[in-house]
Parts: sequence; C-alpha cells; structure tokens
Amino acid sequence: MTDDSPAPDDGLRPDGGAGTEADADAEGADEVALDPWGSSSVDDYRKLFEEFGIEEFDEILEGVPNPHYLMRRGVIFGHRDYRPVAEAMRDGDPFAALSGFMPTGDPHIGHKLVFDEIIWHQQQGGDAYALIADLEAHSARGLTWDEIDEHSRNYLLSLLALGFDPEEGELYRQSDNREVQDLAFELGVDANYSELQAIYGFDGETDVSHMQSVVTQMADILYPQLEEPKPTVIPVGPDQDPHVRLARDLAERMRFFGVTTAYASFEVSEEELPHVEAAYDAREEYAEEPELPRCGDAAEWLSANRPADSAVESAISKLENAGMEPLRPRTRFLDRRATEAAFEGLIDAIDGEKRVFEGHVDAFDLERADAEKLAREIELEYDGYGFLPPSSIYHRFMTGLTGGKMSSSIPASHISLLDDPEDGYDKVKSATTGGRETAELQRELGGKADECPVYELYAYLLAGDDDEFAKKVYDECVGGERLCGDCKEQAAQLMREFLADHQEKREEVEELLEAAEIDLESPRRG
Repeated sequence: MTDDSPAPDDGLRPDGGAGTEADADAEGADEVALDPWGSSSVDDYRKLFEEFGIEEFDEILEGVPNPHYLMRRGVIFGHRDYRPVAEAMRDGDPFAALSGFMPTGDPHIGHKLVFDEIIWHQQQGGDAYALIADLEAHSARGLTWDEIDEHSRNYLLSLLALGFDPEEGELYRQSDNREVQDLAFELGVDANYSELQAIYGFDGETDVSHMQSVVTQMADILYPQLEEPKPTVIPVGPDQDPHVRLARDLAERMRFFGVTTAYASFEVSEEELPHVEAAYDAREEYAEEPELPRCGDAAEWLSANRPADSAVESAISKLENAGMEPLRPRTRFLDRRATEAAFEGLIDAIDGEKRVFEGHVDAFDLERADAEKLAREIELEYDGYGFLPPSSIYHRFMTGLTGGKMSSSIPASHISLLDDPEDGYDKVKSATTGGRETAELQRELGGKADECPVYELYAYLLAGDDDEFAKKVYDECVGGERLCGDCKEQAAQLMREFLADHQEKREEVEELLEAAEIDLESPRRG
C-alpha cells in the first residue's frame, strides 16, 4: 500500500487508452509477480486483469465526475471496486482516499502520481489521508529513525506544495497513531502466518517486525472508516495489490454478519449457488406444486439437465439430502463474530417471515441490498466496525529516463522533486527516446511515442491538465513532424520550470508543515 516503487514502464495513447506493442501481443508474456517490497514491473497490463481480477478503469471512466487527467489518459489503468467511490462522489456522500509513503529516499516524479491522486480526491470532496509508513521503512528496509525523519519531511513538503490541505485532511506517521496500532492488533487476530506466507512469500527467515508491518498497513487502509463506514479508495501502483486484496478480505472477516442468498436450510458455495438457482427457476418443469418445489425433485432435474462437474455434483448431493424440504429463495444472515446481544438485536430487527437457526437467520421478505444495510446498522449499533471493502485504483509504472525501469537507486533514471532545476533539464536532455535512427526516417515513419520515456513525461506530468497539448505532442511525434531533439528541448525546459516552481512552493509551505499535527522527529532511535 505504500508507494516506494519506481514509476510505469508502458506507453499510452492521448485518447485515454493505453497501448503498446507489448500490449498488442499478450501470448507468451511473462507471469506477473506482484511484490510490494521489490521492484515489480509489468510487461503486459492485461495479465493483471486476467490473473488478479483487476478491472479496466476505462469501463467506469464515464461514471467519474470531473476525472483527473491521469484517468483520462489511461495512466490510471485499473481498479478494484471503485464504483462505490465514484457513486459517493456523484451523490455528495462521504468517501475517503488514503495512501502511504515509505520514506526510503527523495520523493520523485513517480511519487507525484500518488500525491496528485490523493489531492484530487480531496478536491472532489473526499476525506484525504496521507501517511508516512515509518514502521514499514524501519522493519522492511532497515532505515534508521534519523533517515526516516529526514525523508519524511521531504515527502510531506512536496505533498503540501502540490496542494494537499492539511486542515481538511489528515497526515500521520504509523508509529504515532495509536488508533492504527490498536486496529492492527485486532486485525492480526484474523490473519495468520500461513496466509502471509502464501501472499508475500514469507519464510522462517522473515522477522516478526516485517510481518507486523503488514497488519499495520491493513489498519492504515481501514483507518478512514473507524468513525463511520464509507467508500475508501487506495491509489497505488499495481505492485501494492497484494496489500489491497488482503485488506478487503480482512474487512469482511471483521464483520459481525455475512449476507448471502440461499434456497434451503443448507449452505451452498459460490460455485454451487448458480446451479441451485437454475433448478429453482426451472420448477415449472418438474414440480407437482411449482409454488412449493421439493429439493429432491430439484436434484433429479439438475442431474438430468446440467453437465456433471464437481459443483453440480455437490449441489445435487445437498439437494438430495434435503429431500422433501421446500426450495424457497431467502436472504441469509450468517453469524460470523457477532456478540450474543448483536445476534438477538438482528433477529428482532428483521421484519416479516424469518427462521432462526443456531448460526444464521433466514429472512423471506427482505431483499439482499436491504439485508446488507440492516446488517451493517445492527453491527454499528452494537459497537462493531461495519467496514466496507476498500477500493483501489492502479497507475502505470513510469519508464526510466535511461530506458528500463525508473529506479530510485539509479539517479539518471528518475527525476527527484528535489533535483536542481538545471539537473532536471540535463536529465531530460539525456533521456532515451522512441525516435527513429535518423531524422529522415522519423519524418517518413513517425516516432514511436508509445515507447518513449520523454512522451511519458508530457502525458504524466508536463502537459498538466491540458489534454490538447498532450495530444498535439503525440500526433506530431507519430506523424513525423516532431523530431526528438526539439521534443526533448521543450520537455527539458518544462521540467526545469516545474522543478523551480515546485521547490519555490515547498519553501512557501514550510510554516504549513510546522503547524500540521504530525511529529517531524521521532523519539525512536535505532
């Protein structure tokens, strides 16, 4: 969840869609490994959709009010469950955005992507949270607290200089936030070593503090919902997706009640449910009393009308065991971790026909959405959390200026927000491009903007909110009108201006940082 990664390695079209030659041919692409503490790169972003269930952001772009240019240009390429956030934004309902920064070096232009995403959500009316992941930096990267303090200050100054409002949002350090640490302790009860081993590859050599930093990050992700459940988005690079997936799982595990659809007294799995639903929908074909179909008859129909597989066979077995029990749709409340008082409170709150069992309640007159709302209301009434699963958006990794990955450990590959403006100018002038071998070929064939780190600088940063300018640079490049020397000169001048302006604003917000409610010096040493 913390952004300490290099930034993206893929080109993009100015029309909002991302596309490269690598994207055009997914077959044979390398397996994608997402490591939150490594230096992940993604050669084919479509693999993330296929392997990890990340959804394409383009599919929901129209539903986002006033989308940020990173969304419009396809830099933000994917999401998990962002629709509730967009809906809250449209309706003026509460929502939140949070991301963290592991202070292992200077903030650079890759980090600016996340700064901008947090600030944009704040400007759209969301509660904004930005945290310094100092516990993670100390445990996972071995930084001293003195080093962490120095880098933290630089991250926070850049965040404020870019427009974060500390009076309307919240800045904090993991090590200072007792609420986060208390929540991490509670979340740790529901996470185990085997799970962390499977997700992160931890082994017998992994220190306990590193494992503890994981549940701390889970607490960070859910922290905006401590006062009230609300849609919350975590803007990150795709390498942080393992954290998001685990946080979504833990949010569900912390709930008092689960809500499912059922058709009889027995439980069915997600794989079995569609087959039981199909048998119920076909009741006119086999039931003597279609308004009261029997489970045993439904089993016979299912056996005759569905190809055998493990889910069908297990559904048939459960229906056969239920025998003459009527097959009736109902909404089921599962008791996950409710107190006895909360379970009794839920039973009392359900109107209409219901049946109470030892570990669940079946309601026959309640729609699923209404049941989920009621379950959360009762949970909150009895001092539960009522967490909503956190959402996430994913931005592309930036290509390094020298080609390959942008890396904090390779100064020439990235531009620090603290770089002297003249150094920034020189780095852009020395950058690799997507140009042809000669000017003549460039004019004839056009440049390869989709593979050009310099064009990425325009699309991700230098064009700002001006889509027409970004499109002009792209069209002139691929049309052969724009040569690399002139393009780099323009980009280098814009980068010099950006760095000079940003560093002037950093000086202006020094007092704002001093007044913010965040400790700039840790009492810890080690």
